[in-house]
Amino acid sequence: MGFGDQIMASGLARGAAALGKRIAFGDGKRILWEKSSFDIFRGNPNVAPPGCEQDPDIEWIDFYKGHRKYNRRVGNRWVWNLNFRATPGEIFFDAAEATAGRRYGESFVVIEPQSAQWKSVAPNKDWGVANFQAVADRLRESGLRAVQFRGDVSAVALAGVEQLRTTSFRDALAILSRASLYIGSEGGLHHGAAAVGVPAVVLFGGFVPPSVTGYATHTNLTGGAAACGSLNRCNHCRKAMEAISVDEVTSAALARL
Repeated sequence: MGFGDQIMASGLARGAAALGKRIAFGDGKRILWEKSSFDIFRGNPNVAPPGCEQDPDIEWIDFYKGHRKYNRRVGNRWVWNLNFRATPGEIFFDAAEATAGRRYGESFVVIEPQSAQWKSVAPNKDWGVANFQAVADRLRESGLRAVQFRGDVSAVALAGVEQLRTTSFRDALAILSRASLYIGSEGGLHHGAAAVGVPAVVLFGGFVPPSVTGYATHTNLTGGAAACGSLNRCNHCRKAMEAISVDEVTSAALARL
């Protein structure tokens, strides 16, 4: 779906409106949006929608599907652009979205044990449900409120963890904005946490380097591995995830809190 890519794009556009500009993401001739672009860029004054190609305030950035600035494909792996640095994105909620985001209260820890299961790289970004369950149990024993989002494609429900029903990705981000912490793998929600100003403990493992798609406001754990970018199931990435302990994640979470 590319939610993370769109949130990173919103970071690239940050501050444009204050300079009298809007950012056009495309090839210099066409603004190239995906379905997720309409979801993430809604209400964003810094981003120009399709149809504005000839407007005088347009400034182009070549960031679109098939042409991201942070990687390129070589065979069956991503090669990372180590000069790229993700800037926290922005989500502009309307009044109804902000109100809906408050319906579950605040000061909770969001734990998400799933990566994007439809992607071939999912096994390389999977820390394991049992590990997330152990962290949730320890946080709850410490008196913290642990929650998990439930959407239409949520397959795993952590035992004893409060399930918060969400209606869309934007709805999940509005709720996330009320959290004290996010814990999960590298992906759309970790970019979302940065965009709504929530600290996080992010399980990177050995797939993508935190220096490229991570944020300074998050604790980014790699298991001591360099990022290989393999698009197929990878023993290197599996060992990197296995090197990250429940103790390490729990300690990092408590430190962030």
